[in-house]
Amino acid sequence: MKVSEILQVKGNILYTITPDQPLVEAANTMAEKDIGSLVVMEYGDLVGMLTFREVLKALHSNQGSVGGGTVRKHMDDHPITVTPDTEVNEVRRIMLEKHARYLPVMNAKTLLGVISFYDVARAVLEAQSFENRMLKAYIRDWPAEQEERSES
Repeated sequence: MKVSEILQVKGNILYTITPDQPLVEAANTMAEKDIGSLVVMEYGDLVGMLTFREVLKALHSNQGSVGGGTVRKHMDDHPITVTPDTEVNEVRRIMLEKHARYLPVMNAKTLLGVISFYDVARAVLEAQSFENRMLKAYIRDWPAEQEERSES
């Protein structure tokens, strides 16, 4: 399974923000949309990712207040990205090794979407469930070789 297949199931909704917007505005958007990340875009290019992790770090460093800083001050300005052709097992490895819950999906310089740890887990579970159903159907329809041999 590839990243492109996960994006097809997930849909096209993508939330972005600019680096010069206030962090409080980004946090409000994340809360209102019930999302864990925002892609930071500037002049049509991906320049960073803002996740709830960075917002929590800002809250911690400002004694419980988001503060008056901008997204640029708090964003991850070197996010790990994947391509539509990246295999899901590779995505799982990257997410686990780098502690990345969200990965932008890029085709050259074009942002196609973001996949989350949840998206990957759901896709893997659905694939395993499908495989399980197919195996059960195969076993149920198992050729009756033993019956044929005993009749001859």
